[in-house]
Amino acid sequence: MSKHVALWIDHKEARIFHIHPDTIDEETVMAPSHHLHSKHAKEGPDGKPRAEDAKRFFNEVARTLDGSQHVLVVGPSTAKLEFLRYVHKHDHGLETQIEGVETVDHPSDKQLVAYARKYFKSDHTLS
Repeated sequence: MSKHVALWIDHKEARIFHIHPDTIDEETVMAPSHHLHSKHAKEGPDGKPRAEDAKRFFNEVARTLDGSQHVLVVGPSTAKLEFLRYVHKHDHGLETQIEGVETVDHPSDKQLVAYARKYFKSDHTLS
């Protein structure tokens, strides 16, 4: 597992970038699908995934971060904060590895990796 990880998350997917000095490993975790014919059964009144679906999604995302030492969590909206609340309640070990939370829109993979490298470099943790 890599030492540095950038996690971009919204309510539909999580993109995880394991950042090594010379390479990047990318992983994607999809939230439970929302088909039009079953929309009301899968979503709450606010259009977000129901609590159990969100819990499963956040658990799967958290497992992809196991073994990471420095995690940067970014995203465009509230999913990153909901993920942090999940981690605070269910995964205290991971909570200590999360070093930053930033609001970013929808960067390309290349832009996100560059942002994370700059973030970790400014924190003197990227080796």
